[in-house]
Amino acid sequence: MKNRTVRGITALTLGAALLLSACGNSDDTATPTPSASESTAPAPTAADIAALDAVVVAGDPGTKPTLTIAAPFTTSTEVSRLASEGTGDEILEGNLVGLQLVAYTGSDGVEMQSSWEDPVFEAALDGTDLPVALTEALVGQKVGARVLFAQPQTNQTDGTTQTVVFAVDALSTRPVPTRAEGEAVTPPADLPTVTLDDTGKPSISIPEGYVAPTELVAQPLIKGTGAVVESGQSIQVQYTGWKLSDGTEFDSSWEGTPLVTLIGTGKVIAGWDQGLVGQTVGSQVLLVIPKALAYGTEGSTSDLATEDLVFVVDILRAA
Repeated sequence: MKNRTVRGITALTLGAALLLSACGNSDDTATPTPSASESTAPAPTAADIAALDAVVVAGDPGTKPTLTIAAPFTTSTEVSRLASEGTGDEILEGNLVGLQLVAYTGSDGVEMQSSWEDPVFEAALDGTDLPVALTEALVGQKVGARVLFAQPQTNQTDGTTQTVVFAVDALSTRPVPTRAEGEAVTPPADLPTVTLDDTGKPSISIPEGYVAPTELVAQPLIKGTGAVVESGQSIQVQYTGWKLSDGTEFDSSWEGTPLVTLIGTGKVIAGWDQGLVGQTVGSQVLLVIPKALAYGTEGSTSDLATEDLVFVVDILRAA
């Protein structure tokens, strides 16, 4: 909620940051990852396909693999192949898929980085979290599948390009959540009352005579069982916001798509940064935000600058 709305960041950075090109970071220790693109990459050539076919994979699916690559390895565009089939549930378009990956540099055939030392991370197969070629390679496979994926990446510092080869293991799949999932929490009786419709969209009733608080109220209504949200993460949420003065709704994600934004970094209003960091994924949180932690900062020209605000936020994902 920076300029009236928190909308604007296009995709959720998940786990090993599948939206970021490792070669775009001057830090040599950065996690190398496939970078998503809004444009469609050119179709791979026969030489691209043959190059990836020549990569040798050792290690059982579900365990960290080792790649043998004849360096220098290059492809002209993104290319993928199925290294081994899975035997679990079918991976459907639009669902979340739990992934682990290892990446090798094509220039020398050496391992760059691995996510296998960390928990499984999830990516949405909806064209936003992963490159198109990798998404297409995963959709229709079964849990347990291993996919090889090669992607040319450009170093934004010096303009050099090299191809990075990834072995990607699909370890789980589930539908993308659309609402909070967890255990209901009974809030204090003197707070605004939240009612949910059949879709999960909230509405509020403000008690007569309710006095705007001078400090932030962050009250879980549903306690999720997921990981704790940390400062600097990307989160995906459903939310609705109301003016505390008269209960007028002024913004909501429920009529469109869940919002993705960074949290704890000043990208949203202070009430969100302070109230959502430390909550758990799957939670629904009631935020009652004094104007000083909303849009009432010095020099604000927002039409909400004089308003104390109420939000109900469902935390769907964080990474």
